[in-house]
Amino acid sequence: MVPEEPQQRLCLKELFVTKDAPGMRGQRSRNQDGQLRDKRDDTHMGTIEKQYNRDFGVRSDKELGNFLKENNIASLNDLIQSDLGKK
Repeated sequence: MVPEEPQQRLCLKELFVTKDAPGMRGQRSRNQDGQLRDKRDDTHMGTIEKQYNRDFGVRSDKELGNFLKENNIASLNDLIQSDLGKK
C-alpha cells in the first residue's frame, strides 16, 4: 500500500481575501467583480478609530454610516483621506 500525500487545505479567507496593494492596511475582501467590498455602515466608530489611529471625537459605539451622513462624507475612504480626526 502506498501512503497518500496529505492534501493541502485552503480556507475561504485565503481564496478571497488578499492584501494586493503596498499602501493597503490589512486585508480586504472583494466582491465577485473584483471591486473592494464596502465597509458596513453599522461598523462602530471605535473600531475605525483603532484601525486607522484616529480620534473623531464621537462615542465609540456610533455607527460609521451615521457619522458619514452627518458629516456629508461619501465613503470611509474619503474620511480616511481627510484631515478629520488626525492625531
